Amino acid sequence: MSEFTSSQPAPGLRSGKSAHIDRVAHAFRGWIAAGLRQRSALILAAAGALSVFAMAPFHSWPILFLTLPVLFWSLEEAVERKSSGGLLKSALWRGWAFGFGFHAAGLFWIGSAFLVQPERFALIMPFAVAGLAAGLALFHGLATSVAAVVMQGVASPMRRIVVLAAALMASEWLRGNILTGFPWNILGQALTMPLPLMQATGLIGIYGLTALAVIVLATPIVAAAAPATRTLSVVALSTILPLAVLFAFGWSKLAATPTVYEADVRLRLVQPSIPQRDKFDDSKRRWIFDRHLELSAMPAKPAGDKPWNPGPPTHVIWPEAAIPFFYRREPAASAAIAAALPGTSALIAGTFRLKVDPSIPNDEVKSYRIYNTAVAIGGDGRLMAFYDKLHLVPFGEYLPAPGLLNALGLENLTRTRGGMKRGSGPRPILQIPGLPPLEVLICYEAIFPEEVAIGPALPGLLVNLTNDAWFGLTTGPYQHFHQARLRAVEQGLPLVRSANNGISAVVDPVGRIKASLALNDAGVLDHGLPRATTRPPYARWGGWIEAAILLFLALWILAGHRLSGR
Repeated sequence: MSEFTSSQPAPGLRSGKSAHIDRVAHAFRGWIAAGLRQRSALILAAAGALSVFAMAPFHSWPILFLTLPVLFWSLEEAVERKSSGGLLKSALWRGWAFGFGFHAAGLFWIGSAFLVQPERFALIMPFAVAGLAAGLALFHGLATSVAAVVMQGVASPMRRIVVLAAALMASEWLRGNILTGFPWNILGQALTMPLPLMQATGLIGIYGLTALAVIVLATPIVAAAAPATRTLSVVALSTILPLAVLFAFGWSKLAATPTVYEADVRLRLVQPSIPQRDKFDDSKRRWIFDRHLELSAMPAKPAGDKPWNPGPPTHVIWPEAAIPFFYRREPAASAAIAAALPGTSALIAGTFRLKVDPSIPNDEVKSYRIYNTAVAIGGDGRLMAFYDKLHLVPFGEYLPAPGLLNALGLENLTRTRGGMKRGSGPRPILQIPGLPPLEVLICYEAIFPEEVAIGPALPGLLVNLTNDAWFGLTTGPYQHFHQARLRAVEQGLPLVRSANNGISAVVDPVGRIKASLALNDAGVLDHGLPRATTRPPYARWGGWIEAAILLFLALWILAGHRLSGR
């Protein structure tokens, strides 16, 4: 990178229509190069942090036109130095610094959960947030390390971008699948807004979009700053054409898929907006339950368009942990629910389930198993079906290595003794009268694309019950809702989402928000249920599509390796 240490034109700078663009790109690269020599880690972390503006709720993905080249040029510098034995280390810390800035800025809101009970958790909050960001950044470091090794045998900057794209796609898949997985703010989410772009998730999935996003958004400035590159041609083929195709496909998909409603389904989503701290106050449990009952019994006020039969709600949906006690141990709760439900409605609600080993006398504590559960209750108050959450939140609902961490004085944020227990899979398809077969996703289960609709029986509806009151008025709840919305588009299924403090919404199978309640609003949302559409390619083939994309990119890289003569 030494030839780009100033804003002066580099050797081989082109003339003609693209000359001005080239000069600007060279000046930008020279400025970045000077910054990287003096404050590499800071520049890379800042680039990663700015990249978060490409995610929800901002969706300002053009920022990646600037930030991805910073990562790429820094990686090229490591490759060009060719320090024997030090390349992996150099590439690792560069990717890690970018990833740390990205995750620290994108996940700062997790700190809010530690302030719900500050007397217990505030002191560990900064260590937890920084530690999470540092750990997740290792996946970026892994990607850049692998990319740096491969880039040594690839001469073309454009093919080197493909190398980085493939490495980031693979590392983000790993981040979403190993060590319980945490696929939050996957880089491919940058190309999911506006709505026409979102339709690509049904074609190639969110990990495939990661590779595409890196190629499309890193290319323009890198190409303009690279000597002997036909900037306009490269940008047209690598950026303008793919974006045009994505927009055209999305517009045609939306035009061909109008929202069609189930005629006899009228939903009521309840959003009580109860502060998380109140949920830990045992004296307020009855008030919390009564608050849900009160909202459920309100007169119907349909929101938005109404192409379904009018009348009282047929199905009421409460958020995660809405029933703040063990429902099956409180017979009076069944009668109260039956009395509050409008007409002959059924209720889907979040609660807790207690399972006790009958072979152990006196219900000793060690025999308890507590589950985060969704229940379906009929208009007569009887339990029709239930689902125990399968994918629990580490440190939130359970502690990894509990013996060691408990000995150190740590506890999970829900303060459940021994942690909650994982339900037995696979996730069931619930049969509720009047509704299509449905799959319940509790809380952050909705962020895992490869865990939705994977059983032998397929759902016709996704129901997401969540709390999100842990995270206050931050970007976290918006990011969570956006990821749940992507699952609807990937599967071609409607999504119904009930959140304690928002965002509650009805989303059709191409991602249109048909009605919603804003963050921290309290109230109910009455709306119809959109019908499912034809299953998109990703819903049918899933990981095979991602594997095919990686194979294609690998062959493209290999071709570049041979062309370089190495």
